[in-house]
Amino acid sequence: MHRNRLLVAFYGDDFTGSTDALEFLSRSGIRTVLFIESPTAAQLACYPDLQAIGIAGMSRTMSPAEMETELKPAFSALAMLNPRHVHYKVCSTFDSSASIGSIGKAIDIGAEVFNTLTVPLLVAAPVLGRYCLFGNLFARMGIGSEGSIYRLDLHPSMSRHPVTPAEESDLRLHLAKQTNKRIGLFDMLALHKYQQEPKQPNLKGQDIVLFDALQQEELKGIGAIIDGMADDAKTLFSAGSSGIEMALGAYWQEKDTLKGEIVWENTIGKGPVLIASGSCSPVTAAQIAYAIKNGFTEIAIDTIGLAAQASAKDLNAGSMLLDTAAGKYAAQVAGLIREGKHPLIHTSLGNDDRRVGETDYLFREKNFGKAATAQLYGSLLGLIACKTAEKIKLKRVVIAGGDTSSYAARAMGIAAVEMIAPLSPGAPVCRADAPGSPIDQLELVFKGGQVGKEDFFINNLI
Repeated sequence: MHRNRLLVAFYGDDFTGSTDALEFLSRSGIRTVLFIESPTAAQLACYPDLQAIGIAGMSRTMSPAEMETELKPAFSALAMLNPRHVHYKVCSTFDSSASIGSIGKAIDIGAEVFNTLTVPLLVAAPVLGRYCLFGNLFARMGIGSEGSIYRLDLHPSMSRHPVTPAEESDLRLHLAKQTNKRIGLFDMLALHKYQQEPKQPNLKGQDIVLFDALQQEELKGIGAIIDGMADDAKTLFSAGSSGIEMALGAYWQEKDTLKGEIVWENTIGKGPVLIASGSCSPVTAAQIAYAIKNGFTEIAIDTIGLAAQASAKDLNAGSMLLDTAAGKYAAQVAGLIREGKHPLIHTSLGNDDRRVGETDYLFREKNFGKAATAQLYGSLLGLIACKTAEKIKLKRVVIAGGDTSSYAARAMGIAAVEMIAPLSPGAPVCRADAPGSPIDQLELVFKGGQVGKEDFFINNLI
C-alpha cells in the first residue's frame, strides 16, 4: 500500500450520514476531512497528512436521472485522487427506492466509473444497532439507545418514512428493484467459516456481494475481505453504511497500517447552543419532548404557512420568502438566548404532526417533488442558524434530520468539516470551515432522525 495514497474517499448520500462515516474513520485514527463539494488541490493542501476524504452529497433525495448528473462527475473527481477505496455511503437503514435515492443506480454508476467487477455491500453496523442476517436487515429503535430491535419492514419509524418507507427487509430483494446486477450474499455461515480459516473468498460471478454481520467484532474480518479485493493498480468501489469505515478501520488497525493516539479537543467551553430540527422521526420527536420537559423552550415553525406561500423558486436559500422567515425566527431564537433560555426550533414533532400531512398535501397540489420538503425546510434551518450567529455568539449549532441536513449545511455556507470530539455514535462534534459565514469555526453536530438517546439534545449543553 503506497504510504502517500489516500486510504479511502467516500461520497455520502446526505450530510448526517457523511458525518457518521467521518466519525468512524476519525475514531480509527485516520485523518479525515469532509467536504461539501469535490475538493480542489488548494483545499486539500490546507490539510496536511490527510489519509481520507469525504463528500457530503444530497443524492438520497434525488431521482435516478438527477443522480446520474450528480454522481458521474463526483465519482470521476474521486477517481482522479486515486484512493485505494471509494465508498458510496448510504443510511444504515438503506433508505432508498427505485425513484428516490436509488442505491442500485449509484452502484451502477460507481461500478462503471471505477471498473469494479464485484461491488462489496455492507449495511450492518452493530454499534449503531443495525444487523444483517441472511440478507435481512434489522434495526434498533434509536441509534445509541436501548430501544427494541425490529425487522426493517416492521420498524415503527422506517416503515413509515415519509419519502422512502421500508417495505422489504431482504436487502437483495429491495436492491433488485433498483438495479439489474446479480446480487450475491456472504452470509453469516460463510463469515463464521472465514473466521475459522481466513482465506480470501472467491466472489467472482457476483456483481454485488452483500455481507451479513451481527457482532461488531465480525467487521474486522469483513474489512480484511474487502481490502483484499483492492489492489495498488486501481480503486475498489463499495457501497453501504459506515460499517464499511468501521470494517476497514478495524482491519487496518490490526495490520498496524494506522498509528498515533487520537487526542480529541475539549468542547466543554461556555456558550449558547442552537438546536434546529427538520426531522419527522419519532426518535427525534421523543428527544424534543424530553428537552422541552427539561428546560428547553420550543419554537414551532409555521411550515404550513410557508408551504402555502412557496413557489418553485422559493425552495432554495436565496429566496426572499425564506430570507424573511429566517430573519423572523432568528430574532425569536436570539431573544430567548438573551433571556438565558435554551431554544429548540422544529418543523415537526413526528409524522403524526399536522404540519407534516398538510405540507405533503400542499406540495402535491403544486406538483413539487418529494425532495421539496427537505429543500425548503433544510434551507430555512440553515439560514436561521446563520442569522442567529450574526446576532449572538454561539458555541454550537445542532441540526437534526437526515434529508434536511444537506440543504441546511449548504445554506450555512459550509465548505468542510472535521471531527473534533465524539458525542453520540453517528453524530460527532465537528468544526465548521465556512469562509465568510458567521458559522465559520463554530462547533457543529448533524444528527440523523434515528440517532441518539432520549437526552441527546440535553447532552449538547454539557
